[in-house]
Amino acid sequence: MKIAQVAPLYERVPPLYYGGTERVVSYLTEALVELGHEVTLFASGDSLTRAKLVSPCAKALRLDAECVDRIAYHVLQLEQIFQQDRRFDIVHFHTDYFHYPFSRRRNLAHVTTLHGRLDLSDLAPLYREFDDVPVVSISDSQRAPLPSIGWVGTVYHGLPRGLYQPRSDRGDYLVFLGRISPEKRPDRAIEIAKRAGMRLKIAAKVDAVDRCYMKEQIRPLLDDPLVEFIGEIGDADKEELLRNAYALLFPIDWPEPFGLVMIEAMACGTPTVAFRRGSVPEIIDDGVSGYSVDTIDEAVQALRNVRGLDRSACRKKFEERFSAERMAQDYVDVYNSVIEARRRPRRDMALRQNGMARLAPARAGSDGHVHGNGTALAQLDKPDLSFR
Repeated sequence: MKIAQVAPLYERVPPLYYGGTERVVSYLTEALVELGHEVTLFASGDSLTRAKLVSPCAKALRLDAECVDRIAYHVLQLEQIFQQDRRFDIVHFHTDYFHYPFSRRRNLAHVTTLHGRLDLSDLAPLYREFDDVPVVSISDSQRAPLPSIGWVGTVYHGLPRGLYQPRSDRGDYLVFLGRISPEKRPDRAIEIAKRAGMRLKIAAKVDAVDRCYMKEQIRPLLDDPLVEFIGEIGDADKEELLRNAYALLFPIDWPEPFGLVMIEAMACGTPTVAFRRGSVPEIIDDGVSGYSVDTIDEAVQALRNVRGLDRSACRKKFEERFSAERMAQDYVDVYNSVIEARRRPRRDMALRQNGMARLAPARAGSDGHVHGNGTALAQLDKPDLSFR
């Protein structure tokens, strides 16, 4: 199959540091290549891949100090895609809704994975208009705010099996990993660690929008001797941090669409104690890969229970449910279903047209050509805006 993968341009594929969407795009792209598919990756020019790389910008935009207008490069990326879209059996977008007006008007099979939260009121009118666009959720819970749009499947994220190596022995510290923001609740992680009397290592980036929150709400909490703020880290440091930890804390306060760090910890054999929001109950197998909780008190108790968990069973659960190979095969199934759904209306229309042509007498038009049923011809002349 000839497949196009379209990544955001803010981070390299895979990212040097933080970047969940681009990381998943990388794992998926390489797994599809491994399965024998012909893949073209539309991403920043510093991306690393075995697929064919097409780039509108030389390097990831977030780390490019000279980039002022990031949207300009995403528009250029769309032009690059649609200049050659007939080369692909399917185009897989990971760029939210930016392409919708264009892909709707093109004769191509396409699907979009929605990586973000969908409970924002601004999205409702957009998806009322574009409810015909085929979309994939990354958890069943992600669909709740928009249950009636063009869902064609749920595909959980996956990691390469060999990316992280598990450790059988428990560490003696806790980890908060990801991003400093109000919805991720690093303040909860600090409170849980203090109540449990355990060291906490915080490895997280701080976006510009969250700098005030970091300065006013989190920075004062970092003076505690139990708390160590490491900052943003890459994959190599992430593996060591997670595999040597006692547990990962994931004390979120928002409808998390997936939470990649939970399966990264799982791959290292490290259990997660997570607040029961969004995708958490779908990802965590209670008593095997960690515990889902509702309060800080429950989190402290869950940390005591972690001592009795088998880290090899945690790793096994990752291998069973969250490998990149499984993710890629699930997406291939989605691609085939989207391609088949797109063909079906065309076949049905052709059958109707043939039947009408047999029933209606042929007539010569003013242009000298022979036409069949006028109504059917009018239908064929309409742009194809059907489910793709």
